[in-house]
Amino acid sequence: MAGNTLIDLPTEQLESEITELAANLYAASARWTALLGEFDRREAWRAWGCKSCAHWLSWRCGIVPGAAREQIRVARALPELPAADAAFASGELSYSKVRAITRVATPATEEHLVDIARHSTAAQLERVVRSYRGVTTANVDAAQAAHAKRYLEWRWNDDGSLTIRGRLSPEDGAAFVVAIEAATESDRQRVSAETPGRFAGVGGASDSEVAEQAVHPHRVGRGALAADALARLVTDPSHDAPPKVPELVLHVDVATLSDDVIHERCDLEHGPSIPPETARRLSCDAAVVEMRECEGKVLDVGRRTRTVPPAMRRALHTRDDGRCRFPGCDRRRSLHAHHLQHWARGGPTSRDNLVLLCPFHHRLVHEGGFDAAREGDEILFRTPNGERVPDVPAGARGTSEAVVRQNVGGGLELDARTCVPEWRGEHLDLGYVVSGLCEMDARGSPG
Repeated sequence: MAGNTLIDLPTEQLESEITELAANLYAASARWTALLGEFDRREAWRAWGCKSCAHWLSWRCGIVPGAAREQIRVARALPELPAADAAFASGELSYSKVRAITRVATPATEEHLVDIARHSTAAQLERVVRSYRGVTTANVDAAQAAHAKRYLEWRWNDDGSLTIRGRLSPEDGAAFVVAIEAATESDRQRVSAETPGRFAGVGGASDSEVAEQAVHPHRVGRGALAADALARLVTDPSHDAPPKVPELVLHVDVATLSDDVIHERCDLEHGPSIPPETARRLSCDAAVVEMRECEGKVLDVGRRTRTVPPAMRRALHTRDDGRCRFPGCDRRRSLHAHHLQHWARGGPTSRDNLVLLCPFHHRLVHEGGFDAAREGDEILFRTPNGERVPDVPAGARGTSEAVVRQNVGGGLELDARTCVPEWRGEHLDLGYVVSGLCEMDARGSPG
């Protein structure tokens, strides 16, 4: 229906069409989710060089990665929840309600949760799910499981900074937050005491943010203060030497690096031998030291040089917008400068022969059979069977009428009341609802 004709519609018809079409959209979403689940089960996304089904979904359907991962979680859960799946497919329940149900439902509670969803708003269902989840996970087994998932990992960035990521148990996490907040507050008070009255009257910023701007003009915000606090908590004041960044050492002869067979050696220091193609990937963007040997004895050691100089890397970063150039990939950290024609095979270290790739796609181009090549002004990627990977896939076009026709063809009879909840404004007795769910669920009960 054309937009300029909507103004003539009676309000009652507007409301009726909105809710009826919503039910049709929910039914179509259920079909779409089922198709997505099967696509994920087959791992068909691998054929396009995607890291995951969420990566493919973000690329081909224009869904942000976080939402794509959630869509796939729901698609994987629904086959085990037939009641929720059926209510979704019939247009009764929205994706929002189904998503909430899949977070907590078990075979014992599923039908009750679906019934609650039919009689509640999406916001009310979210409250029920959050409360129920809190009750069923507050036990020793859950605490042990949370503790088992603890980890700490870090990654050195190209500029020498360190990215840290981790997960702590609830009690350790709380202690960590208390320590960081206490150290941050101590810094704020110290700076305020050293410069009394200096930060008064500055609108829009907290005391700590204003103090941070005064002491460190290039850093602002609570995040920077927290980072400083963490550094002071873990750094030994008596040890001023910077940490040594670990490096991977590869030994390979020139003939091997330009061939597909090992001539003399191709191995990691204190590690195993590796294929020449892997050596080419590792040496695409690395520091190289040339050594001359004779009968196993080192005659000369050259200077350490970067295959991709810093100035060239900055130029690549600007040209490639600081992201992996593989279609659909949005990674921006720990990128490699890939030689389209490897330097050991005569390829120049120039902008036209270089492209930024994330570690996953760099490996895919070298060892995975994919190809990256410059064709005119474009850098094109092809699958192992030679099919081009499109940078921006052409999207299909659809209409609301097509959705309705599809649902009617599937035997669905949907109207303006199909997806409207049966709630009439009654008070939500949250404790009663959650207690009922817990009685059905063997995982636990209140108290």
